[in-house]
Amino acid sequence: MRLGNRLFYARKKSGLSQEAVAEKLGVSRQTISKWESDETIPDIYQSKKMAKLYHKTLDELIEFDVDLDEIQEIIDKTDEKATKAIDWTSVWGKKYPVLIQYKEGINVPNYARRLNLMLKELKQEYHYNERDAFLVLKDILYQVWKIRKEN
Repeated sequence: MRLGNRLFYARKKSGLSQEAVAEKLGVSRQTISKWESDETIPDIYQSKKMAKLYHKTLDELIEFDVDLDEIQEIIDKTDEKATKAIDWTSVWGKKYPVLIQYKEGINVPNYARRLNLMLKELKQEYHYNERDAFLVLKDILYQVWKIRKEN
């Protein structure tokens, strides 16, 4: 993401208008607009003031990633009832069709039995509840995925 977009989204997330930011920084609204549209860039002094105004470190402001922040905000706001109502397989299946199609050719009960054994082991050995055991197993699978992807 470009610096201008980072500045724009940080300002929006802070609930401030270009006019309000311009007034607090002692510059014109047009200057803020030029920074946000990447026509010009703020100097380090103004950048530090903006970071403080947006309640971020300078590093966070420069590396601000709206996509990750938005995703985290959605996760934080999603309650358990809404989560249960979502058919996650269908949702992710739109991006990864294999999630919809795999059941036709795979011996699901065989894999389910083996995964259940792993979940049971996690619960017994580490005293995890059902949900935590699932989350740990999912994360272990993700770690394996990352390692295999690197090799």
